[in-house]
Amino acid sequence: VEVAVKRRQAGDSILEAAIEGSRARFRPILMTSFAFIAGLVPLVFAGGAGAIGNHTIGASALGGMLIGTLFGVIVIPGLYYIFAKLSDGRKMIKDEDESPLSEDMIHYE
Repeated sequence: VEVAVKRRQAGDSILEAAIEGSRARFRPILMTSFAFIAGLVPLVFAGGAGAIGNHTIGASALGGMLIGTLFGVIVIPGLYYIFAKLSDGRKMIKDEDESPLSEDMIHYE
């Protein structure tokens, strides 16, 4: 979302900002998720003593990571688009102006 917000402030449309934000984060999200999932494969296919517990923990963590990955890649940019579209042109505070919240710093010597 950070990349999308920066792109939006740079003048891109909401859709372009959401797509660029998704594109920028797609590869790192997939690499991290698949590395974690690859580490869970031995738990899912474990044998011997405690195999049922290992299988249960591995399968639930693997499923959660897959769902989290889909959520991070598809749902979050979609939600950014929806909420940005809803708030486009609106101000969070009534009668808010565009001036910065802090004044310029003046250094006295």
